[in-house]
Amino acid sequence: MIPVGHNPIIALLLLLLDLYWWVVVIAVVVSWLVAFGVLNTYNHFARSVIRTLEALTEPVFRPIRRIITPLGGLDLSPLIVLIAIWFIEYVLLWAEAKYLYGPPV
Repeated sequence: MIPVGHNPIIALLLLLLDLYWWVVVIAVVVSWLVAFGVLNTYNHFARSVIRTLEALTEPVFRPIRRIITPLGGLDLSPLIVLIAIWFIEYVLLWAEAKYLYGPPV
């Protein structure tokens, strides 16, 4: 959760990054459920959820998959995206503390 007192723009960016983090996690879990046959892809609702998750994640995963191909069937692109989200959040908080509030007096 975002502590009170952040710059509103930084707080919005952190919120959006947190939401996308959950989208990536849910997309990974759903892909596992489809792979193990737990989720019925012939179900209209399940198919629409899968398509929505793919539409939200594929534009980010695709360039990473071009650089890092799946290793033995294991796709590392979601892990790279989650690490990148963590890094961007960390940089935003660091930059806000350093440049917005200035050095401690």
